[in-house]
Amino acid sequence: MKKIIPFLMLAFVSIFTVSCDNDDDIVQVPVVDYDTYSTAYDIAPNFARVNSSLYEYVDEFTKPLVESDVVLVYMQTGSTNNGSPVWKLLPYTFFTNNINNDEVDYGFDFSKFDFSITVNSTLNLDSNSTYYTNKRFRVVIVPAKTGKNGAVDYNDYSSVIKFYNIDESKIKVKN
Repeated sequence: MKKIIPFLMLAFVSIFTVSCDNDDDIVQVPVVDYDTYSTAYDIAPNFARVNSSLYEYVDEFTKPLVESDVVLVYMQTGSTNNGSPVWKLLPYTFFTNNINNDEVDYGFDFSKFDFSITVNSTLNLDSNSTYYTNKRFRVVIVPAKTGKNGAVDYNDYSSVIKFYNIDESKIKVKN
């Protein structure tokens, strides 16, 4: 019996030694949203007059967004030397070079079913249609949860397109 006691003690101590390692820590894995796909499309909206300093465009999504979707709207503000568009994330404020240094504010909001783009100004937009006609916007729909390492600068259009693997050659103009 005295020979069995050391073996029992050794077994008892080894249970605590094995159970006290750190191999069972929980590993945080980034959440991947497999039912939301990033997409983008262009629009050239016809804004409707709300009043002399506010114009608005409202559009419905072809199918409702899921809760984990986020809408980003970019406005083309120019072109590079090689003709590539320059995109600015809304909201965006343009300052005119007139005497009053008036401003034109471009903004947007979205819901599960639609989004709207607004043009608001200290100018009388009825006589300054260049601020809301012939404008091109890019609507980008991305998943809200990008995981722990989802650092992307949404102000930088190129970063967004690269991060979400959006193929620009497949972006269509929505009628």
